[in-house]
Amino acid sequence: MFNFFKKKKQVAKNVVIEPIQEEYNDIKPIAQYFHNETGITFDKQMSILKNKVTSFCKQRKIYSFEKLFEDIKSNQTLKQELIDYLTTNETYFYREFTQIKELVQLVKKQDKSISILCAPSSTGEEPYSIAIALLEAGVSPNHIRIVGIDINQDALTKSKAAIYSERNIRNLSSTILNNYFIEQDARYILKENVKSLVTFKLANIFDNLFTDLGKFDFIFSRNMLIYFDKQTKQKAKTILEDMRKNTEHDVFFGHADLF
Repeated sequence: MFNFFKKKKQVAKNVVIEPIQEEYNDIKPIAQYFHNETGITFDKQMSILKNKVTSFCKQRKIYSFEKLFEDIKSNQTLKQELIDYLTTNETYFYREFTQIKELVQLVKKQDKSISILCAPSSTGEEPYSIAIALLEAGVSPNHIRIVGIDINQDALTKSKAAIYSERNIRNLSSTILNNYFIEQDARYILKENVKSLVTFKLANIFDNLFTDLGKFDFIFSRNMLIYFDKQTKQKAKTILEDMRKNTEHDVFFGHADLF
């Protein structure tokens, strides 16, 4: 009996394990699913999308686009990770500042509490820029309510931490840096008096629950529509315009957000 088990063990050692075959060919189902969920299209950047999703899969030991497609439909965490991976964008404080100055002038004419929506808010530079500009113009912090939304959970986490590099704050004067940031180890930490003016939420403007955020006095949506096709751009534009309290106030779109 002892010899029998010894022989079985030896046979097991000789078993050849076939390598897992990777299959990263047809990216179109992933691209279409991502478009349906976020509105973002990669029609002109399919090779870039394929490379990024391939890296995403290999990092998680997912050996085919087909398997990834199955998993993201049932695994909300994995789906959010993919969204985060494909929607990481760099921004900075006081970007396209002319529009922010225009907003400040409109707010000062209101002389009342105002609400502002930033969609998307990325890593927080835009909504915080608006808050700083309003404070610099003498608007009472009690009159400022800003909501920043984004589909990227990692970006929102960074927004709430509000810790930035020199690259992020390169457009700010030394006076503003001294007034609103704490410099520490080559990082710039936003002070609480600015952070408290902005609330961040994970949200997708195409979700049915998005309008539950309510209506806003002013809406910023800059450099988001550039990722949409023409039909989706128009849909997003309509959704955002419907969330205005005052239809005379135009939505602030980015200069690249052409219709």
